[in-house]
Amino acid sequence: MSAFRRGLLATLPLAPGVIAFGLLYGVMARQLGFAPWEAVAMSVVVHAGSAQFVALEMWNTASAGPIILTTLVVNLRHLLLGASIAPYLRGLPARWKAWLALWMSDESYALAIAAYEAGQGSAGFFLGANLGIGLLWWISGGAGAWLGAAVPDPAAYGLDLVFPLAFIGLLISFLKDRAHVAVAVLAGILALVGIQVLPGKWYVIVAGLAASAAGLLLEKAAPS
Repeated sequence: MSAFRRGLLATLPLAPGVIAFGLLYGVMARQLGFAPWEAVAMSVVVHAGSAQFVALEMWNTASAGPIILTTLVVNLRHLLLGASIAPYLRGLPARWKAWLALWMSDESYALAIAAYEAGQGSAGFFLGANLGIGLLWWISGGAGAWLGAAVPDPAAYGLDLVFPLAFIGLLISFLKDRAHVAVAVLAGILALVGIQVLPGKWYVIVAGLAASAAGLLLEKAAPS
C-alpha cells in the first residue's frame, strides 16, 4: 500500500496537463453528440488519449473499421513501452501483468520506468501511477462533456505545455551516458523529420524503433 500511495502521489505534477486534455476531449465528444456517460465510457474502455482524439476526428466521416485500424496504429508505441518495462515485471502473476498493461498510459509508464531505474519501482507503484492518471483522465473527460462549451480552451492558458515539459524532465533523469544522449537526440530528430514526411502517427513508431536499434548497436560497440 505504501508503494501504491507513492505511485498515486507521483502523478500530481502531471495532473494539470491530464485535466486540460481530459476537459478538451470531453468538450469535443459532447460536440459530436456523446452523452457525458458515453464520453466517460470511452475513456475507461479505450484509455488512450491520442487514440480517442483521433477517433473523435474520424467519428462522422469513417466507419468502425478505419477508426479501429487507425487507433491501433496510433497505439503501436505501447508495444515498445511494454517491451522496455517487461524485464521489471518478471515473476509477477499473469493477472497482475494484465491489469498493469490494461491501464498503462504514456504518463504512468514514464513514472513507473523512472522509479524502476532508480531502484524504487514496484508493481504497487506502477498500479498507483496507472490509477492516478486514469482517475484524472476519466473524471476530467466526464466534466468536459458535462460542461460542454462552457469549458475554456486549456491551450489558451499554456496548460498544453505541461505534458512536454514533464516528459522532458523525466527523460533527463534517464540520460546517464553519451549513448543515452545520442539515442534521445536521434529519436527527437527522426520524429521531427518523420512528422513532415509520414502520414498519421507513424513517425512515433519509426523514430522509436530506429532510435532503439541505434541504441542496441551503440551498446554492442561499446567496450566491455
